[in-house]
Amino acid sequence: MPRQARLDSPGTLHHIIVRGIEKRRIVDDRWDRGKFVSRMGQVASDTKTVIYAWALMTNHAHILLRSGEHGVSRFMRRFLTGYAINYNHRHKRYGHLFQNRYKSIVCDEDAYFRELVRYLHLNPMRAKVVKTLSELDRYRWCGHSVVMGFMTHAWQDRDYVLSWFGEKEGEARRVYRHYVEEGAGQGRRPELVGGGLIRSLGGWSQVLSMRRKNENVCTDERILGSGEFVNNIMREADHRAKYQFEGNTIREKAAKFIENVCKKENINAKELRMGAKRGRIGQVRSQIAHHLVEDYGIPLAEVARQLGVTTSAISKAINRIAKT
Repeated sequence: MPRQARLDSPGTLHHIIVRGIEKRRIVDDRWDRGKFVSRMGQVASDTKTVIYAWALMTNHAHILLRSGEHGVSRFMRRFLTGYAINYNHRHKRYGHLFQNRYKSIVCDEDAYFRELVRYLHLNPMRAKVVKTLSELDRYRWCGHSVVMGFMTHAWQDRDYVLSWFGEKEGEARRVYRHYVEEGAGQGRRPELVGGGLIRSLGGWSQVLSMRRKNENVCTDERILGSGEFVNNIMREADHRAKYQFEGNTIREKAAKFIENVCKKENINAKELRMGAKRGRIGQVRSQIAHHLVEDYGIPLAEVARQLGVTTSAISKAINRIAKT
């Protein structure tokens, strides 16, 4: 079955799930964790992506965010590509770090915001990484500690989360913590992982009820919300698809950027694309690669194709630029 396109309208609430390839680790130690979190925050700030809740586990991560003006895809490409390059370089490994396609679930904010914040923030307790809620309050690799005020990240919108629980900060924090405590024993919540008939309706009981009544509802595996919410999102996606990216694909963006830089630097673009290294061509190629990956979020493989070299060569070039 072919993969479905992203639902990626700016300003949309997404539950993002990132997994290591073949369920492998995405962080090995404290340094990796710090790099993962700091890069997530930096790219979120750069792309005006708002993060509300998150949890970094050993082989996966959850993020609840509102996409910026360029949608969630640019944020995720820049975030994951940059982190993977640093991780591979540090651990002397090659190849993919993450599953090729992260999971992105568009969420009905009114119905699910509070539950999603709680569910994401309880991940460390469900996995027994921390044993008590008091430990979770101060656990640095989860957004719960920020909401509780024990950690600070300027890029995490703590105030908006607390606004769902009360008008004054102290009261809101107490209500929020009690709400999290009430959910601590719930275990996994498959209906919160997005889409499908069961998830769109909120569980099997609702599905069975509608079957008895012989009713139908619109569902989509990319969406967490009611049938009406799914319909609204799909209509908006269809409308955007008609007008989106005319002559402005990733490939065309990269090609135009390369042409402009070559013209400015007085470099033959054809030679650069054929892998030539003479004179300043190698240095300019490295600079172009760095900008295309870091600033535009274009995948390494596409940058390599555009510049006539291997993906490994692009990765090494970006690392050299990062060290200067």
